[in-house]
Amino acid sequence: MLGPRVASVSPSMERPQASEAAQTERIVEGGDGASEPGDRKLSKRQRRRRRKSASAPSTTNASLHDLPPALCAKVVEAERALRGRDAPEEAAAPAGKGRRRRRGRGRAAPVKAPFSPAPARVSIAVPISGRAAGLGSTEFGRQPAYAALDLGTNNCRLLVAVPTRPGQFRVIDAFSRIVRLGEGLGRTGSLAATAMDRAVAALEICSQKLSAREIRGARLIATEACRSAANGAEFIERVQRETGLSLEIVTRETEARLAVSGCGSLVDRSAKGAVLFDIGGGSTEIALLDLRRGASRRLSNHIVAWTSLPVGVVSLAERHGGRDVSADVFERMIREVEGMIAGFAGADKLRDLVGQDGFHLLGTSGTVTTLAGVQLELERYDRRQVDGLWLTDSEVDRLVSRIAGWSFEERVANPCIGSERADLVLAGCAILEAIRRVWPAKTLRVADRGLREGLLTEMMVADGVWRRPAPANARQTA
Repeated sequence: MLGPRVASVSPSMERPQASEAAQTERIVEGGDGASEPGDRKLSKRQRRRRRKSASAPSTTNASLHDLPPALCAKVVEAERALRGRDAPEEAAAPAGKGRRRRRGRGRAAPVKAPFSPAPARVSIAVPISGRAAGLGSTEFGRQPAYAALDLGTNNCRLLVAVPTRPGQFRVIDAFSRIVRLGEGLGRTGSLAATAMDRAVAALEICSQKLSAREIRGARLIATEACRSAANGAEFIERVQRETGLSLEIVTRETEARLAVSGCGSLVDRSAKGAVLFDIGGGSTEIALLDLRRGASRRLSNHIVAWTSLPVGVVSLAERHGGRDVSADVFERMIREVEGMIAGFAGADKLRDLVGQDGFHLLGTSGTVTTLAGVQLELERYDRRQVDGLWLTDSEVDRLVSRIAGWSFEERVANPCIGSERADLVLAGCAILEAIRRVWPAKTLRVADRGLREGLLTEMMVADGVWRRPAPANARQTA
């Protein structure tokens, strides 16, 4: 975490002008700047002290005009705290006095000069903490934080989290932006200049967020767009040069494993098998999990087959169109993806479980979270309601048919789709339909989590943050 920003006031500074002193008074007291009429409500003792302090030379309040107004106010507040410590009798009115006198004693006089000598140097620290970042508590700032960044074909996402109970963590900062890095990649084979500019702008924000915290471990990955682009490595170098972030282009196998690690907690523990899929912008990862011998904590150990299809919502929409999609075009999309799955050698590893009780699908992508949001009729997308939601086979049929029947304008108008996904959602639905035809299931579970959560989990496991400490009275062995 960044150290505190410190501004110091030394006794050699010059005295501020009257107008600037009045401005400082407004900041501290929250009034309108008219200080003189308040004298009529002060007690004789307070007015006498005020006149005495005004005639005394000021040291610590001396050139506050050189400081920003907010910091100036903090200096005055610190001086007032010192004054209160040295003159505690001013803090409360004596008992038995009249109501008018108590009201006068309770009102603090506007501060024009310090009432008591201050140390030779006064420092005001403004730490960057969890509370300052809007987290509601500073306790997370003292815990080791981990960061995971996923730069995909369509999105740039960042998560910063701290470990909590075993196997769990609390997100303390997050960022997500649609950058469409893979826009036009299918036609040209290279990342477009405008797409790279959008991605770099988003990554710069991520860099600033990371530099504002003390990060114990971080892993920053790039997926299909950088993996397949002719200028992918060149773009990674540019990111390093302009943002200071070192991105790692991961393999398809690693991407599939991370998806399982990130979503594994949503697999039904009573299930005998499941197919987990992650529909991305440029690729789709599919993993088959055999759980007949019981699920272990590390679900990636249960992967019996996996594949990464070279198709995602961006690439499929660019080939077939995403704005105006007829029923025939939609069916062609589905069949294209089905043909890709047909080349997957391990597709039948769970054939005796598919379609039966104890088997389900688990999807993580903008496509399935969009279906969940539409199903719940959310006026605004809410992850808490979507993540972990179960959809029946008939509900998925109805939702896909409903969205496919909407016009482009109707898709834009839906709050869970919007203008940024309106031309991509049907391509995602087509990929989903192809998966459901190959592995039919009675239920589909929705996950609003994925690679970033997998990265965080693996880093925390590797660091042993969830290990129980050895008992203090444990026997020491040689």
